[in-house]
Amino acid sequence: MDAFFASAEQASKPSLRGKAVVVGGLGPRGVVATASYEARVFGVHSAMPMAQARRLVPNAAYLVPRFGFYRSISEQVMGLLRALSPLVEPLSLDEAFVDLEAGGTAWDEESARLAAVKLRADIRAGTGLTGSVGLAASKMLAKIASEQAKPDGLVVIEPGTERALLGPKSVRILPGVGPATGDHLRRAGIHTVEEIAEAGEDELVRLLGKAHGHGLYAMAMAYDERPVVAERETKSVSVEDTYDVDIHDRVRVGLEVQRLADRCVRRLRGAGLSGRTIVLKVRRYDFSTLTRSETLRGPTDDVAVVREAAARLLDSVDTTGGVRLLGVGVSGLADYTQEDLFAQAAGERAELAEEEQRVEPAEDAPVVPVERRWVSGHDVRHDEFGHGWVQGSGLGRVTVRFETPDSEPGRVRTFSVEDPALAVAEPLPLVPVGCEAAGLRPDLESHCQASASSVPASLPKSWSGKGGGGATSRP
Repeated sequence: MDAFFASAEQASKPSLRGKAVVVGGLGPRGVVATASYEARVFGVHSAMPMAQARRLVPNAAYLVPRFGFYRSISEQVMGLLRALSPLVEPLSLDEAFVDLEAGGTAWDEESARLAAVKLRADIRAGTGLTGSVGLAASKMLAKIASEQAKPDGLVVIEPGTERALLGPKSVRILPGVGPATGDHLRRAGIHTVEEIAEAGEDELVRLLGKAHGHGLYAMAMAYDERPVVAERETKSVSVEDTYDVDIHDRVRVGLEVQRLADRCVRRLRGAGLSGRTIVLKVRRYDFSTLTRSETLRGPTDDVAVVREAAARLLDSVDTTGGVRLLGVGVSGLADYTQEDLFAQAAGERAELAEEEQRVEPAEDAPVVPVERRWVSGHDVRHDEFGHGWVQGSGLGRVTVRFETPDSEPGRVRTFSVEDPALAVAEPLPLVPVGCEAAGLRPDLESHCQASASSVPASLPKSWSGKGGGGATSRP
C-alpha cells in the first residue's frame, strides 16, 4: 500500500487531500510512522524524529495514528490477496508476499500481470486507496519491484533480466544490508551489487562471516529460494509505551507496569493465547535498555499472575535516574491455560485488594470532573454538526473539522472540551456500504470506472467468483 497510514487519513479527510500529512507520535519524543508523498518531497520519512519533521514541514497536518482503522483496511486488502492464493505472507499491515502460482492464478508472465492489474483495481474499488505491485520470480526481487512501482504502479522483473537490473544498484537495495554492513562493504571498495558479485563468495565470507557472506553473495547473483510462508507463528505478545517526560517516581513506574500488564493480557486473550514467560522491558534515561524475564510453571492468561510477575521483575531494576520507556510482554505461547492454585490464589488476592480499596464517597463530597482528552486526527461526532475529526486541542478548547470521506472539505468549529454535545466516534468507512459491492464510490466514480476499463475483458477462469471489487470482476 502507498504511504498507507497517511493515504488512509487523506482519504478519510477531504481537507487533507493533496497536502502534506505526517502520522506518528506527537510528543517531544515522537517519531514519524508514515508521511504522505507531499511531505516526503521535503525530506520527511518514517522513523524520523517528529521534531525534525516539524522543522522541515511546519505547516503539515500532524496526526496521531488510528491503528484500529488501519487494521480494518488491512484486513480488506489481505482478504483480496487470499482470494488470489492460499500462500499469503503478511509482513506488516500494508505489505505482503503472495505466491500466485500456488493459487493457480498465474502460470506465466502475462497471467501474473493480469492478476496484478485486477488486484490493484479491486483494492482501489474496495478501499478507495492505491497499492503498488511488484512481480518477480522470487521474494527479494518482488520486494525490489514493488518499491520501484511506488506510488500506484506495477513493475514486472522478467526472468533472465535479474542480474542486469541488480548490477548497477547500491548494495543497500539487498535485504540484510543496513548502515553498518553497507559501511563495511564501502570501506572494502564495494558499492554496487555488481561489485559484490565480482568480489566473489570467498571475499564476502572473509569480510562478513560465513552465514552473512554466503547469503549476500547469493542475493547479488539473484538467487533467493525462500518460500512464501502462509502463517507465521506468533512468538510473543507485548505492549510498550514511550513517555514524553522521564518518569522518576517509583510508585508511578509500578502503576505504569501494572497498566501495561493489563493491556498485554487483553491482547493475549484477544488472540486466544496464553504464555508462560513474562518479560519486562525498561529503557532508562541514558537510553540503556534492560530486559528481565520470569518463566512460570505453565502458560497463563491471568492478569493478576502477569501483574505480579512483572512487579517482581521491576524490583530487580534500578530506575533511580528516570525511565523513558516501559514494556510488558508474554512469550512461550500456547493455545491453552495451565490452571493452577497459584494463579487462582493470585486472582483472589487481587480481587480482595480491589474490594478493600473501593470506598464509597460521602454524599456531600464534591465531584471533580476529569477533563476529556481529544486526540489530534481522531474521530468525533457532534449532536448538531455531525461527524468530524479533531484538528487540535488545548487551554480547555477543542477544534473540530466537520467532514466525511464523501463530503466536500468541511468547516472548522471550536468547542469547550466539556461540551456535552461532542463525543468520541468510530471512523467512517472510506467506501460507503453499498458502493463497495458495486465497486464504486460516489466521489471517485469516474476513477473506479477507469479502473474497471483497465481490466482486460477476458480473464482466466480461475478468477471466477474471486476479488472484492464487483465492478472490475468478470466471469
